[in-house]
Amino acid sequence: MGAPSSQIRLLLVEDVAQVAQYIRNLLNAQDQVKLLDVLTDGRKVLDQIRELRPDVLMVDALLQGKLNGLEVAERVRQAGLDIPIITLTVPQKPVKAGPGMGIVKVLAMPFSGFDFMNVLTAAHAEHRALAPEALSRVYSVFAAKGGVGKTTIAFNLAVAARQQGYTVALVDGSLQFADLRALLQVADGAPSLLQLPTDRITETDLQDVMWRDPSGIDILLAPPRVEMAEMVTARDLEKALSLLRRLYNVVIIDTPTHINDTVLTFFDASDGVIEIVTYDATTLRNSRIMSETFAAIGYARERIHYLVNRSDAAGGIDPRTLSEQLGAEPEFHLVSDGRLVVDANNQGVPFVLVEPEAPISKEMTQIATGLLKSRVPAGAVTR
Repeated sequence: MGAPSSQIRLLLVEDVAQVAQYIRNLLNAQDQVKLLDVLTDGRKVLDQIRELRPDVLMVDALLQGKLNGLEVAERVRQAGLDIPIITLTVPQKPVKAGPGMGIVKVLAMPFSGFDFMNVLTAAHAEHRALAPEALSRVYSVFAAKGGVGKTTIAFNLAVAARQQGYTVALVDGSLQFADLRALLQVADGAPSLLQLPTDRITETDLQDVMWRDPSGIDILLAPPRVEMAEMVTARDLEKALSLLRRLYNVVIIDTPTHINDTVLTFFDASDGVIEIVTYDATTLRNSRIMSETFAAIGYARERIHYLVNRSDAAGGIDPRTLSEQLGAEPEFHLVSDGRLVVDANNQGVPFVLVEPEAPISKEMTQIATGLLKSRVPAGAVTR
């Protein structure tokens, strides 16, 4: 997550000190643009984009060193990073803008502050106009039994949604054991939702505690120790989720496997629940009981999306038995790929980025597309 939506976060790549200082001076007297950093080495750009998450990249086409400005733009484009690029140049060395170049605007030196702001704001506005900003979805990922791949699926689903151009927040709803913190190997000292104020939560408050994953998603982590979970109230979660919905296109919540007031808060704040099931007798029994529980608390059937994990490993259970136990046909299926999933999890990275062409990665992308393109049923939970 970045600065307030009215502020443009700029990353500048410029090795001429006088030009960099001129741009700094232009920006000192206004608050519409925040200059995140000035890089002099083009080789550092990809890492800094992933870390700082700028809205616009501005690079000098005449950059000296191992990479010139056009080569930097090409690397950004090849890396699939969704960011508009403005190139600085001089009239004697014109540069063409276009999607194939990865460059959306060209600004010739010398330029005035008026020219600079016009080009910068236009590039940002045009890019935002192409983004799917109107979407607002919250999904809880749940399982009635542990060991079915719930946290792995929640993480990769969030990343798959981000790959489709959406802004995505992932919430570690396992407040006692912090499953996402463990999966991503985040240090205990990293901030959690426990650091959010208990009265009014602002965008700045969230910005200060969100974990920015290299995959491009923002993560609201659970506290690092079991006893800290008791310090988080349902009211705290309601306020945080309400703000997250306003700031992100997609919010994915990784919930624990038990049911309590906290988990019901997650469900109530969600447009739907993605329940993970496998071809396992205990899982099917627990999932059937949860189906009855959802009905008892007034949760519309259309809000439950069943996802069969390891769908190619039926273990002797007839798929029709699974559907009968659930009382519905599962919407989504995810094949097994133990080697890829285990290797990716051990590194704390999403398998959808490690091997995007693997069958499991393609199916995860299809699941994200299906969820985000579907119509959300009207009506609230009544309980």
